[in-house]
Amino acid sequence: MQLSEYGLRRHSKRKAIVLSRGMCQNCGISPVSAVKVDKHLFQALAQFWNHAYNCFTFGKVDLVPTVEEYTTLLRCPKIQVDKAYSRAASVPTLLKKLMNIREMSEQWVSARIQQKGDSKCVSWKSLQNLVLVHPDVKKRIDVFALGIYGLIVFPKDLGHIDEAVSDLFDWLSKGVMPVPAMVAETFRSLNACRRVGEGRFIGCAQLLFAWFHSHFWKIEKVSYRVFSDSYSPLEELVATVMRDDVSEEKWIAILQNL
Repeated sequence: MQLSEYGLRRHSKRKAIVLSRGMCQNCGISPVSAVKVDKHLFQALAQFWNHAYNCFTFGKVDLVPTVEEYTTLLRCPKIQVDKAYSRAASVPTLLKKLMNIREMSEQWVSARIQQKGDSKCVSWKSLQNLVLVHPDVKKRIDVFALGIYGLIVFPKDLGHIDEAVSDLFDWLSKGVMPVPAMVAETFRSLNACRRVGEGRFIGCAQLLFAWFHSHFWKIEKVSYRVFSDSYSPLEELVATVMRDDVSEEKWIAILQNL
């Protein structure tokens, strides 16, 4: 199974964290873009996904990401918990939504919208400079946040932001909870990959990776699961030095013996 590798490469981890902090009050997203995924571990982990029961099965141990766990990892505001996202039957066009986010001319936006498969999208390359040069700081953060959702959280088309993502993003300002959609897409993508034995995972690999590690973080054999108001599990993961020289075969052997 392949991972979506297109990221916000023009931003350092520090910049990603700072911008994400600024937007997480409204969007519920912490510095997901700064999480580095171990490819070998992730590919090994995917092989233990049981699509018949929608869970990971490691011998006699079953684990499954839940809405509550993702909500905790992302530190979503409590006010959002009862407002799950559901796409409306009639929504504004991608053109209108991008114009609202960016406050640019209809002609400029229209020239950059592309048709890919059954949906419309916009290339991140056509938007990324706005994060650095847009005169309105809030608009910079909005565009950066849209990039995180389109390239990392829901990476349907590599290097592009899908129309469905822009619709979800449009509802975030209304306090809508994005986590159920993230969990659902994780399940859907893992199931699709396991059924055919291959494919590209288009859920949020960084968040799934962080969820997996949250079950095994330890300090001196004491479970490390501290979720205070000032503690960010994702920032902890970003700051943690991890080995990246373990092969996929070795990870499989480790996971089989949990």
